[in-house]
Amino acid sequence: MEFRARLLFTSFLLTWVLSVGGKEMRDELGCKFPAIYNFGDSNSDTGGIAAAFYQMAPQCGETFFHRPSGRGCDGRLIIDFIAKQLGLPYLSAYLNSIGANFKHGANFATGGATIRRQNESVFLNGVSPFPLDIQVVQFSQFKSRTGWFFKKDKKASHRRNLPRAEDFSKALYTFDIGQNDIAAGFRSMTIEQFKKQIPDIINQFAEAVKNLYQEGARSFWIHNTGPLGCLAVTLNYSPSPDPNTYDPIGCDKAQNDMSKEFNRQLKKKVTKLREKLPDAALTYVDLFSAKYKLIANAEKLGFLDKASICCGYHKDKDQVWCGNKGKYNGSEVYADSCEDPSLNISWDGVHYTEAANYWIANHILNGSFSDPQVPITHACYKH
Repeated sequence: MEFRARLLFTSFLLTWVLSVGGKEMRDELGCKFPAIYNFGDSNSDTGGIAAAFYQMAPQCGETFFHRPSGRGCDGRLIIDFIAKQLGLPYLSAYLNSIGANFKHGANFATGGATIRRQNESVFLNGVSPFPLDIQVVQFSQFKSRTGWFFKKDKKASHRRNLPRAEDFSKALYTFDIGQNDIAAGFRSMTIEQFKKQIPDIINQFAEAVKNLYQEGARSFWIHNTGPLGCLAVTLNYSPSPDPNTYDPIGCDKAQNDMSKEFNRQLKKKVTKLREKLPDAALTYVDLFSAKYKLIANAEKLGFLDKASICCGYHKDKDQVWCGNKGKYNGSEVYADSCEDPSLNISWDGVHYTEAANYWIANHILNGSFSDPQVPITHACYKH
């Protein structure tokens, strides 16, 4: 009896120590994600749309990669800094067949992608033929096919670029998508018409998360959409005489209000998903606020004016995109990059420079803009 009592006491003491010390141990160890699987649009595309269609402008990639890297930016994107923070290599695009390495994840994002399928074309207005539901289908195929090859092919040289089956449930699943859905709404609908469409778009996003959960995904890092009305290409239109057109820092109020409404509904849906997916850890990241803070304080933070564009000419209807020739103010021009991209927030009027992406990443990866407030290294833990 005495031995049994001692055993029970020891067991109780061990349980108590683990419960008290568990958080400290967890904080110290982190999640040790073996891979990242990313879904999104050009804000996180590391070469998908370039592999499927045309290479990026020659100026893209000049800051870090010193060659076109498939990114719509002078260097690295936020997803690249996420990979670096987690000690993982930069993600290969799923659609890229040359030099790809999928051992530590894959990137299904493509420039121009939307959550909901659009009745538009990449040739008409840049909308990707790979919306979120198709990206999830691609992931499902990727998982099953790599699993088959990994199991059947015993050669280490053939396996070295493939993920291990057990890593899928331990991986981090990241999302940065929705901006192009809002842009499409402004192209084709009134504000009131589009507002009525937002719940359906959010529901389709939730279905994508649920489908990935059924495939074994458990850790989700979800960016909301950025301030669409603060994109430099928008800021370079001639000022409206109506002061109500703009928000307090001079961004397009209607576009930003729509982004905020989209984000409000997205956050609400993520909260509901936590109830429906009991084994999932879902982190909602307020990318809008992080980007807005950067844009609002551009010059204080060492950047040029928020409307400044490094590569391209944009003023009203004169639009000469980065790496292209065209007419601007009645003259033929070539849209080359600026001397120092790191001074600009905007790379090409729509996408952020590496310097801006670095600033944003530094402010979101520590959990400051997250719900729950956890750093990305701990995004596998439920709170």
